[in-house]
Amino acid sequence: MAQAQLDKLLDIMRQLRDPETGCPWDKEQSFSSIVPYTIEETYEVAEAIFNGNMAEIKDELGDLLFQVVFYAQLGSEQGDFDFTDIVQALSEKLVRRHPHVFCNVPARESVDLSQQWEQIKSQERRAKGIGRDNSILANVSQGLSPLLRAEKLQKKCATVGFDWSEFPPVVDKIHEEIEEVLVEVNAENVDQQAVEEEVGDLMFSVVNLARFCNVNPESALIKANSKFEKRFRKVEALLKEQGSNLEESSLEQMEAAWGQIKKQ
Repeated sequence: MAQAQLDKLLDIMRQLRDPETGCPWDKEQSFSSIVPYTIEETYEVAEAIFNGNMAEIKDELGDLLFQVVFYAQLGSEQGDFDFTDIVQALSEKLVRRHPHVFCNVPARESVDLSQQWEQIKSQERRAKGIGRDNSILANVSQGLSPLLRAEKLQKKCATVGFDWSEFPPVVDKIHEEIEEVLVEVNAENVDQQAVEEEVGDLMFSVVNLARFCNVNPESALIKANSKFEKRFRKVEALLKEQGSNLEESSLEQMEAAWGQIKKQ
């Protein structure tokens, strides 16, 4: 049954891309043009998981799978690869990167397994002859979201000892970056580029704080956004109950409503 459904999906994708009878929008797409949709669908999967709605998760995972199928069809049309090639490469990679499961290698602790994973990835890159970049940061993808890439860069540096060993300096660095932002913001002649740079440094330091707290910065921000949205919607509803709205309310009234919602 699973194979039949997969075959049906792949056939639907082929029909959507048919030069004569396919969908005009699907026929116009390329690898680069659908990247934004892939990123969007990934975040929608994450949102569904955070919401805990299993029907929504199933639906969003389907949308994400469609992105993979789309890329596979494009690859097939160009003669580079098809869906079977993707699955085969993934299977081989998973076996290769889990020798403790598939190759009778003794099991390790999770920390050791992470190091083993990175070592195997480095070996794979060398075997493929990918680049001559020997930096510890060579394989940190440019395609990651800025928050996750900041975390990855920090983790990579930590593997070679470029990291604080205690928590207080991490917090001190944030205070330092806040002060540097304030210096630029309060300058007699504000340099917006300098302000942006200092705010970026501050955000990078906050990601470092999240890492020390064993918090995924991307997940934390997604949840913070969701919490803010829910509270603000309740503020709107509360003001409406009071016979007012956002446009007619002062900042003090909105803050009072926000405080009331927080207490609830």
